[in-house]
Order: sequence, then structure tokens, then C-alpha cells
Amino acid sequence: MMAEEVKLFRSWSSPFPLRVIWALELKGIPYEVILVDLSNKSSLLLQYNPIHMKVPVLVHNGKSIAESLVILEYVEETWKQTPSLLPEDPYERAMERFWAKFGDDKVLPSLWNVFIKQGKDQEEAMVPAQENLTNLEELLRGKNFFSGERIGFLDLAFGWLANMVSVFEEVMGATVLDNQKLPSLSAWMKNFMDAPIIKESWPPRDKLITKCQALRQAHIEKEAPK
Repeated sequence: MMAEEVKLFRSWSSPFPLRVIWALELKGIPYEVILVDLSNKSSLLLQYNPIHMKVPVLVHNGKSIAESLVILEYVEETWKQTPSLLPEDPYERAMERFWAKFGDDKVLPSLWNVFIKQGKDQEEAMVPAQENLTNLEELLRGKNFFSGERIGFLDLAFGWLANMVSVFEEVMGATVLDNQKLPSLSAWMKNFMDAPIIKESWPPRDKLITKCQALRQAHIEKEAPK
């Protein structure tokens, strides 16, 4: 039996390919990482992801799959060995997909909006961001992980939160996630980051902070009155 070809296109800093890395690692799937410079996209990336031209892209036996949440489901359906990423119950599976989409459509944009603002604008942006985080707090209450007692699909979908919130806070010099007000979410972040497969994969923190500082400054300067 020929070995399967599994390649993952990623950049050093994007949190979205990490979802795929975690899924492959959890299932014990051997894979090759191809690092991509998003400021100078390779012809290979454009070939495999001509629609969005971004990472991650999973190439499995020559066939490419784009978009991290789509790839997670592909990994789950292709390699059915344990651990399962999604629950068996159709309703529970649907709910995990719903909340994963909520994370990408609501939570991430609201936190990014806080990150690129300052002063009164930042205070106003903080309101919807806190509402979104409170929804996650309620979702987590009484559980160690979003998916239950072990890491699953929804934890991988929200994994970026465990690292990027503290990076944003350090760059801004402001608190986004209050441990007292959001104890379940805070505990989840620690549980998730302490898992061996997870903590081995984070990008260099100093390098990430430098990049985020530059991104924030660029946005602030862009919005400054001329």
C-alpha cells in the first residue's frame, strides 16, 4: 500500500493552519508542512487555492482543500480513527459547527476591532467583544473543553483565542479577558494551551508580538485624521 501524500500549506504566524496541524497531530496523521510567505505568494499556493489565495491549504494525494473549518471536517471524515473530532449525535455536530462559525464571524472580528482601536473608540468596540466572550463563557460552563471532557472540533476552532487574546492584551496594554468575570473561559485557555500537542505548535511569541505591534500601528495611522 502506497503512503498517502498529506501536505499542509501554512504561514509562520496565521492561527488558522494551526487548527489543521492540531487535528492531524491528534489523529496521528503524518504530514509535510510547506511554509508560505503571504507577502510573496508562491505559484504552488495560487495553483492549489486560486479562489482565496491564502492559507491553510491541505493537499491530500494531489487534491487540495481550502478553509480551515472545511479542512477539519475533511480530516474527520477521511481519517475516522480515534479520537473523533465531532460528536456522533447530529444535533450536537450541528451545534459545534454553529459555534465554530460564530467564532469566525463574530468573536474574531469583534476582538480585532478592539485591537486596532484606541481611546473612546476602543471602549465602544469592547462592548460587543465582551458580549461575544460572555456567550462562550456560558457555552463552557461546567466543562473542561468546548467539546466536553477532551479536545474536539470546537476547541480546535477556538484555539486561536487561547494565544491571541494575551498577545493582543500585551500589545494594547489593556485587558480583554477578565479572569474573574470569565472563569470558565480562562480555565479553558489554560487547559487547552497546556495540552502537549497544542503547546508545541505556537509561533514564537516575541516575533508574533512584533508583527502585531506593526499591524496595529499601521491601522491606527491609517485611521488618523489627515
